[in-house]
Amino acid sequence: MSTPSTTAPHDVDLAHARWRKSSYSGGANDCVEVAELGGHAAVRDSKDISREPLLFSKAVMRALVSGIASGAIGEHRG
Repeated sequence: MSTPSTTAPHDVDLAHARWRKSSYSGGANDCVEVAELGGHAAVRDSKDISREPLLFSKAVMRALVSGIASGAIGEHRG
């Protein structure tokens, strides 16, 4: 059984990406922005949009968001 790829290709065209911020950002430029790109998602820092965004497969992005929402991924308190 093969493992599905979790890496996004580096040739994803971001020229027409529609970036959106979280509704929790409060309008400040201190959050991340996400763009859906077919089977992938791009994530960038809203404070420095000139930097290359991170690219994830949609499956990995769903797992990340789910982990954050459930508390499995987040701030370590100890």
